[in-house]
Amino acid sequence: MVGKVLLSHDIVDKEKDIYILKEYSKLNSQEKKEIIEECNRKIDEYISKRGISIWQHRRRNRRPVPGSIRYEVLKRAKYRCELCGISAEEKALEVDHITPKNHGGEDSINNYQALCYTCNAQKKDLDDTSFREQEAVYHVREKECVFCELENRKMVYENNLAMAFYDLYPVTQYHLLIIPKRHAINYFALNQAEINAMNQIIFQAQKDLVNKDSSIEGFNIGINNGSVAGQTIFHCHIHLIPRRRGDVANPIGGVRNIIPGKGEY
Repeated sequence: MVGKVLLSHDIVDKEKDIYILKEYSKLNSQEKKEIIEECNRKIDEYISKRGISIWQHRRRNRRPVPGSIRYEVLKRAKYRCELCGISAEEKALEVDHITPKNHGGEDSINNYQALCYTCNAQKKDLDDTSFREQEAVYHVREKECVFCELENRKMVYENNLAMAFYDLYPVTQYHLLIIPKRHAINYFALNQAEINAMNQIIFQAQKDLVNKDSSIEGFNIGINNGSVAGQTIFHCHIHLIPRRRGDVANPIGGVRNIIPGKGEY
């Protein structure tokens, strides 16, 4: 209805089911940003005032993505489609569920991705992946895995799909391990939503640690995949290792030093 009203007042053009603001291409980046922010603010204000019941005419498993969450998803994607890479300045972006709602996907920032309207439409039409067991996958645990049984370990960070705790054998102070809650053998076994969840913790931890300890000037982020790469616990875990000036005599080469002599170049 809103699109029809704007169209009748010659404010937008319509291409198929997409309404496009006239003269949008002539606006500069700041002007576009201000329009988007104002639209999101108005949406949030409307939902807050009228309540979630305004969406009951839609399918029951569909809820609107709040403007503040949309902003975070688009910002995380650097305002580009996460499939084709096109910029939001060239084509309107939509917030899409990675695992569809009607297949058990969560209304969570970790299950959202930014897609242009073309990729979103093509995904619906062409993706024949079966998601019937997708939700159950996130609850897989292994009895013999030390990271699947962490009841006595104090969690420093946690979200719906991932968590983090201090390493029992830290390389430096505040050395964190970030793991998926599901038993995934290594990084390459993760789902995109789990990668999002782990990255969310990594970015938050980095900010918190720098604020907590002013001596931290850098970080190593490392993942061992496979026994020949040094993996000893076969549950994916990412090391976030704070680095301080002088903690080693010569830090040049960084992770290259995992193979002796390769750090010098």
